Amino acid sequence: MNKLLGGVAAAALMTTAAQAEISDGKVKIGILNDQSGVYADFGGTGSVEAARMAVEDFGGTVLDMPIEIVSADHQNKADIASNIARQWYDTEQVDAVMELTTSSVALAVQALSQEKKKINLVTGAATTDLTGEQCSPYGFHWAYDTHALAVGTGGALVEQGGDSWFFLTADYAFGYSLEENTANIVKERGGSVAGAVKHPLATNDFSSFLLQAQSSGAKVIGLANAGMDTQNAIKQAAEFGITQGGQKMAALLFTLAEVHGLGLQTAQGLTLTESFYWDRTDESREFGNRYKERTGAMPNMIQAGTYSGVLHYLKAIEAAGTDETEAVAAKMHELPVSDLFAENGKVAPNGRMISDVYLMQVKTPEDSTGEWDYYDVLATIPGDDAYMDPAASGCPLVE
Repeated sequence: MNKLLGGVAAAALMTTAAQAEISDGKVKIGILNDQSGVYADFGGTGSVEAARMAVEDFGGTVLDMPIEIVSADHQNKADIASNIARQWYDTEQVDAVMELTTSSVALAVQALSQEKKKINLVTGAATTDLTGEQCSPYGFHWAYDTHALAVGTGGALVEQGGDSWFFLTADYAFGYSLEENTANIVKERGGSVAGAVKHPLATNDFSSFLLQAQSSGAKVIGLANAGMDTQNAIKQAAEFGITQGGQKMAALLFTLAEVHGLGLQTAQGLTLTESFYWDRTDESREFGNRYKERTGAMPNMIQAGTYSGVLHYLKAIEAAGTDETEAVAAKMHELPVSDLFAENGKVAPNGRMISDVYLMQVKTPEDSTGEWDYYDVLATIPGDDAYMDPAASGCPLVE
């Protein structure tokens, strides 16, 4: 009888030890983004679905413990996002927060995550400050950033003769970063900047801003904004006859979702940069079709990047044998990123995930073979060329 009791006790101890590797008996990931505003199609509920797909493809459990996805709409407000993330961390056992559309939101939540010693992974925001002066040992930046967009779209247009620029810039951290990075690339390649004007987020009327850009005489009007703001600016530029007058619109952050929203008739000919296109490889096509069955749309780089980020986080937990933050962060830096989003990705010391990006041109309606056949891939830009050298990022974690 004593031997039997001893065996039961030993088994119980072993079970407790195994469960202790995963805090609270589960891994809980929060997807925090804009689900109702100007960036709702940019990431939105599509990113939540992509996160769920990553969990399913991983097998639904990690270290024999369940994985849970929760989500919330931060309404593009840093205070709301911080309050949600704080509640998730303090009372709802959330282990990591991801997506984080809007740079002001991402910076605020990354600072909170560092304070709480929790992992955050950004796919929806663009500012290089996330892996620069405001980097975090627990912060990771996936999918794209303003430097990669500037090198891709900005660099390509200068080489095509667009050597004078005027910027329409969203009036917050993302817009400033995208304008600065693109202006630097334009100048490095022999171009000039005629000026810039800032507009509030979620602007409906771009007329005064577009008239300033038109009167500047610049060859290229750089749209340092995103989502519905970019769509509205392009539509209203067409109404003013700006492109017919010889000026070119540069959509510096434009994804498949926004092309779909505009339609090929309006978007045709635009040059843009994305780090993912569903119709590029067999693996991306298979993922894109599965995603479309669930959402009714093909994924853009934000949604596919969220899939990749969640998958990498779970792989790191598995490799570390625990969900303890320090151990998982170390594994996230150590493991290569090889999936349908990034075939040759790596995580730099500043948390920047470096992988190839693609220069795209939007097809004409005549060239498109059907719905969602929107891009020609003009060039592949190696990740080391697209992203800032970590040593030059200003991140204090980089020696």
